[in-house]
Amino acid sequence: MKERGNKRTIKGVVVSNAMDKTVVVRVENLVPHPKFKKYVRRHVKYKAHDERNECQVGDTVLIVESRPLSKEKRWRVREILERAK
Repeated sequence: MKERGNKRTIKGVVVSNAMDKTVVVRVENLVPHPKFKKYVRRHVKYKAHDERNECQVGDTVLIVESRPLSKEKRWRVREILERAK
């Protein structure tokens, strides 16, 4: 099966798995401050589809862009990179 287009993949940490087949993933980003040029940590939270409910809070996961799955879900969990300790 040929894949269409280039899907974005992002690495993040699971902060919530309370929903069924959905996890909330927090992605941190370092951006330079416009005036002071010091690096500031910014974060964004994405809701991602976890088909088998196997992600736990604290896991590091790789999420990939997908078609809209619900009102706020536009990402899928591709793989779990590191389990929570």
